[in-house]
Parts: sequence; C-alpha cells; structure tokens
Amino acid sequence: MSTAGSFLWGAASAPHQIEGNNVNSDFWANEGRVPGMERSGDALDSYHRYEQDMRLLADAGLNAYRFGIEWARIEPVPGLVSRAELAHYRRMIDTAVRLGLTPVVTVQHFTAPRWFAEEGGWLGERAVERYAAYVDAAAQILEDVPWVVTINEPNMLAMMVTMQKRTLESQGEWQSPTVDTDDDRTVDTRAKLPAPDPGIGAVLAAAHHTARDILHERTDAAVGWSVANRAFACRPGAEDVFARLQHVWEDLYLEAARGDDFIGVQAYSSQWVGPDGIEPHPPHPDNTLVGSAYRPDSLGMAIRHTWGVLEGTVPVVVTENGIATADDARRIRYTDAALRGLFAAVDDGIDVRGYLHWSLLDNYEWGHWGPTFGLASADRETFVRTPKPSLAWLGDVARRGRP
Repeated sequence: MSTAGSFLWGAASAPHQIEGNNVNSDFWANEGRVPGMERSGDALDSYHRYEQDMRLLADAGLNAYRFGIEWARIEPVPGLVSRAELAHYRRMIDTAVRLGLTPVVTVQHFTAPRWFAEEGGWLGERAVERYAAYVDAAAQILEDVPWVVTINEPNMLAMMVTMQKRTLESQGEWQSPTVDTDDDRTVDTRAKLPAPDPGIGAVLAAAHHTARDILHERTDAAVGWSVANRAFACRPGAEDVFARLQHVWEDLYLEAARGDDFIGVQAYSSQWVGPDGIEPHPPHPDNTLVGSAYRPDSLGMAIRHTWGVLEGTVPVVVTENGIATADDARRIRYTDAALRGLFAAVDDGIDVRGYLHWSLLDNYEWGHWGPTFGLASADRETFVRTPKPSLAWLGDVARRGRP
C-alpha cells in the first residue's frame, strides 16, 4: 500500500457527467422522466476523448487526475463482467501514467447499474454483496493504482436514497436516484433536502469497509472515500440542533473512515444551522450559479473539522473544491482563497496530501447543463476543449507548490 509521493495537484471528473451514453445506468433511466431534468446524452464524449482531457492537465503542469470507472458499463447485468470495459478503463489508467498524471480512481460516483436500482439499490438485501462483487471485478485493473476512492460523497448518496425510500413508502414503487430540479438554479435549495437516514449510512459504510478490505487484498492502493463536507456554522442557542445535524450529515461518514489510508474532503460553501435547522442561504449578488454562498473559507473549515473528528489519524486529500461561475477571474479568486486556507491548515500540522479541483471540464451537473465549474470548457456539438485562464493559473500554483 503506497501513499508516498509528491503533493497531488490536479482536477476531478465523474464518468456519468462527462463520458456520454451511459445507457445502462440508473441515472440515465431517470433523465427526461423527471420534470426539469435535462439529458446527459453524449455528454462531452470523454469516453472516447479521455486522452484530450488528460493532456489539458499535463500541459498545464499538473500531476494528478481523479476520474471514475462506471459500474453500469463494467457489469451491465448481474454477474456479467465486461472484459472490454475493464480494458477500456485500464487504458485510461495507463494513459494517465504515460502523461505523468497520478490516477486517483473513483469506483462508484453516485450512479449504479439500472438492474441494481430495480433490485432495490442500496435499500436491497443484497446491496453490499452486489457492490463487493463489482469491486472484486474492478480490482484486477487497479492493482498498481496509487489512490482509490470507494464511494463518492456517501452522505449525499444516502440523502438521495432517503428520498427514494420516502417515495417507495408513499407510492409503493421504486424510483432511481434523482436530484433537486428547481428551474431557478440561482436559488439555494440545499436546506430543503432531507437529512440522510443513518440506517442507509450504515449500509454504505459496510459497503465501503468491504470494498476497502478487497482492495487492500488485491491492490497496492491507498483506499478511502470522499465526504461532502457541509462546513456548518452554529447560530447561538442552536448547539443541540447543530450537533445532531452535523452527525447525521457528516460525522457519521467521517467516523467510518477510521482505519482508511486517506479521507477525501469535498467542500464548496458553508451553511448556517439555527434552532430550526439548516438555514437556506438568501439570494445575494455574490451567490454562485447553484445559489450557494461565496465561501472559499469553507475548504479550510472542512479540512480542520475532518482532521479533528478523525483525531489526526487519517491523511486528507481534497478530492473536490470549486465554484459554479461563468466568471473565470472569480474562479481564480475563489480557488486562491481556498488554497490559502488549505495551506494554513498544513502550516498548523494537518497532513494534506493533495488538491483536486472540481472540475476539469464544464460538464453535466446531475440534471442540468447550466452550472459551470470547469477549468476548461467543451463545445457539446464539436467536443472541442478550450482551457480557461484558471487552468494555467492552477498549473503555475502547482509549480510553486502553494499560492
């Protein structure tokens, strides 16, 4: 198991958001069926153009790329493992290495096969068993990958499954994962989301631990999972509510990382918790394209909170951090401030191993094409990639070693 090497400087992506035509996935099945949800379609055709994507990072002077492998492609029906798809993702790993990029591979980034959802998904009796079989199959191409993320944002995944469970209980039929589809993407709707059911969180933790054991046995990878850090702040008099919400939204998942080789921190903004719960952020000219507050300090907050919960026993990798904005100069200002918070934490003795920006490309944001997080844009008709100034800027920061 290896966690050694230089500080990771790079960017991240998720397969469903960039590959295109992930037709066997549960999310694809929902697209076009849920009001207000756009289709991913060809996405950015990164399934075929992944080397172009990786060259953007390598040419900018960055040294790492976080990308995912897609369960729905690898196991299109239960027990049938596609050797061709495993070979495809192995070519991606080899291409990254050839270009001087350390691959950080995500095994499950929200989406799952349609058959898994129809079988009950993460609420099904065989959920952990099914996931473990997939991880065991995938491990054969991950043997020498240095960093593996088992599950992306399990707390947000648990929230989505909680929504499914409520639908199932009220309507008596199964629905695959959905996200909020408010037509006005400048309105912060996160406070409306239901708290993730801790029972579902326990299932995901069991799946993570099972996957970790398999990957430790079959590979040399450093293994962890990545948590959506909410960077909650407490209003006076709301301490009990704050403690309860912080546990069910975040700390339950951080505590499940004890014994991991690293913990992925993913932070974008901060939210206040008052006596009535999480407060919706009001409309403001500084809000991002998804309605969240402009809070680059949230990254430092998240790193410090994570380190504290895990009592300094698990190294941190920032697996996502970024801003939804059409103003690239603003992206640079946000990222500069976020990185200053990161390195202030490092100076205070916190073990941070890397920074992976979200995202490499403007991509499909789980039902919507509007929010732009990318260090590069991509024409959805020609698929031409165009680097933004922020990509070169981040490369310069990486060469210096800090902002």
